[in-house]
Amino acid sequence: MSLTTDPNDPRLGHGVDHEPKQQETAYLVLSEAERSKGFVRPLRLSYRHVGIPGPGNALRDLTAMEQERYADAGYVKYEEYPPANGSGAIGRFWTQAQLDAVGKGCENVTTMARAIAETYAVTPGFYGATYCCVCMRHRPVGPQGEFTWIEADGSEAGNRVGA
Repeated sequence: MSLTTDPNDPRLGHGVDHEPKQQETAYLVLSEAERSKGFVRPLRLSYRHVGIPGPGNALRDLTAMEQERYADAGYVKYEEYPPANGSGAIGRFWTQAQLDAVGKGCENVTTMARAIAETYAVTPGFYGATYCCVCMRHRPVGPQGEFTWIEADGSEAGNRVGA
């Protein structure tokens, strides 16, 4: 595995994997000059695969109109967000597969190359996915992602990778 600062490098892969595969041949990182400007998040080299976070609010069954409108999407529940959540979003539909996947990561810890970790520390939202070395798949990161950070001392940071 190698690193590149060229976003057009043909060796780069993109997005999440649905089937196990080897790591990409190359991963994109910010240049050393960009990384040396300073971090907005702590530098952490490892993360745990914990699975997706579950709903943060009560779920309700779909109305008859929602069942008809979204029949092809496979939604089974709706999570209504409180009015003052600040995001402008009013809720989220959930499929049974998503609900079944809540908290179902392999719990393994993966350690990444320092330049990748520094890229996360400079720009937390730089990546949309990261690799689990046991599941052998790139899975989502961010507030709804599947990974939480591990501190340098081995303790759980608790916050999501890329958030």
